[in-house]
Amino acid sequence: MTTPLLQLTGVAKRFTLHNQNGIELSVLTNANLSVSAGECVVLDGPSGMGKSTLLKMIYANYCTSAGSIAVALPGRAPLEVSQATPRELVQLRKDTIGYVSQFLRVIPRVSALDVVAEPLMEDAGDSPEILESAREQARALLTRLRIPERLWHLPPATFSGGEQQRINIARNMIKARPLLLLDEPTASLDAANTQTVIDLICEATARGAAIVGIFHDAHVGDAVATRRVNVANFRNPA
Repeated sequence: MTTPLLQLTGVAKRFTLHNQNGIELSVLTNANLSVSAGECVVLDGPSGMGKSTLLKMIYANYCTSAGSIAVALPGRAPLEVSQATPRELVQLRKDTIGYVSQFLRVIPRVSALDVVAEPLMEDAGDSPEILESAREQARALLTRLRIPERLWHLPPATFSGGEQQRINIARNMIKARPLLLLDEPTASLDAANTQTVIDLICEATARGAAIVGIFHDAHVGDAVATRRVNVANFRNPA
C-alpha cells in the first residue's frame, strides 16, 4: 500500500479571542484526511468553515490545537508538522511543500523574474549555469501566464492584483515539490489565465504531486479534482 504524502489525524483548531474576554472559537474539531501522490483533493464547504485554516495548519502558519499532521519525506520517516523545529520547517517549505496563498509577499525591489526563479536558485551557489537555467524557466512560466515582458524586471509590488496572483502562482509552481497547497489561486484571474492555471494543476497531478486546493469557482474545482472533501465533516467529532 502506498504511503500517503499527507496524513491528517484528528486535527483541531481553536482560536482564543482575547478582545472578547478570552472566548474560544472552535473552527475545526476532527479533521482526518489522507492525500497520496497524483491526487488533487478539493476542499468544499461554505465560507468560514475552516478551509483556509486547514491549509495554514498544514503549512505551519497556524499551530494545531490537537491532532497530527504528517508529511512524507523521501527516504525518511514522515515529519510531524506540529512538532517540527524551525529548521525543519524551512527545509520542508523549500523542498516539499508549495503554497499558493491569497496574497503575494515578496521582498521589495526584487524583480518579478527573480521572485519567480528564486525557488530554483536557492542551491545555485555561484553556478552561472544554474542561475541562468532558473531564469530561463521563470521566463517560460511568466510567458505562459501572460505577464508582459516589460514587467519582468519590475518589482511585483507595483503590479495589479491579477498580475501579482500570477507571479504568486508561478513562484510556487516553478519547482516540482511533492505537495502543493492552493488557496483560491484563480480568484482574481480572467478566463484565459484561469485555464492556464487549470492546465498547470493537471500537469502537477500527472507528474505525481499531491494537491490540496480551495477554489471559489466551481468549474475550476470540477476541472482539477480527483476527489472532493466537505470540510463540514471536520467540524464535529467522529
